[in-house]
Amino acid sequence: MLDIPVTYSSTYKPTGSKHRARAAPDPPPLFDDTSGAYSSQPGGYPAPGADVAFNVNHLLGDPMANVAMAYGSSIASHGKDMVHKELHRFVSVNKLKYFFAVDTAYVAKKLGLLVFPYTHQNWEVQYSRDVPLPPRQDLNAPDLYIPTMAFITYVLLAGMALGIQKRFSPEVLGLCASTALVWVVMEVLALLLGVYLVTVRSDLSTFHLLAYSGYKYVGMILSVLTGLLFGSDGYYVALAWTSSSLMYFIVRSLRTAALAPDNVGGPAPRQRLQLYLTLGAAAFQPLIIYWLTFHLVR
Repeated sequence: MLDIPVTYSSTYKPTGSKHRARAAPDPPPLFDDTSGAYSSQPGGYPAPGADVAFNVNHLLGDPMANVAMAYGSSIASHGKDMVHKELHRFVSVNKLKYFFAVDTAYVAKKLGLLVFPYTHQNWEVQYSRDVPLPPRQDLNAPDLYIPTMAFITYVLLAGMALGIQKRFSPEVLGLCASTALVWVVMEVLALLLGVYLVTVRSDLSTFHLLAYSGYKYVGMILSVLTGLLFGSDGYYVALAWTSSSLMYFIVRSLRTAALAPDNVGGPAPRQRLQLYLTLGAAAFQPLIIYWLTFHLVR
């Protein structure tokens, strides 16, 4: 075999040498690294005031956005007007304010009139330029302040009476309050039906009837309070007094309102029906007072 000399280049490194070959370059990244823009904040969060994707100033300057905001504001305003209109259809705020136009002097005198109405002479509601005077200027004008406060006081007094008798519970107290409210609503509906059937043309409205029906809470409070202080005997004495006073008050007030100038001189049968309606509404008061208070005094 011939011996062929092998020569190595000065740049060639044989296999097994201590020096490794140079590694291949890294492939280019798929996405550009944008973390340098937030390098000033730890954790990679954007710096305050940085230009983020959602630019509020740009949005507010967009004409379409302004049109949408204006359209939304018009819809909200139109909806608010519709709500107020529908509310005024069922409840007149101005009329409701009239029934709460009271002062301390009126409340004191009206409570005295409800307890002892027999010496009162003039029961006609006073007018000024065909407009009824507010309650604080006319003692005969009905109000809703006394019935509202009397209802709340009755509920509190019922809770105290039940607590004294060891029978208090939220369910029982809620039943007392709801029952008292339902009876008044039923009474007002019955009166409205009666006024419609006898075709009474007067200034009586639902608020008027609600006020006259709510005055019974004053008698209920006095009856329960007297019963708690003096027992069942005191309760029945107070019940008889407050019931008779309320009946007299209801008859005189409703009869004066029902026999308005437009109804004077009408047919005799209609006037008798109006009188029967007034007497029926008055006679119903003691039954409701007794039904709503007898279980609170034992």
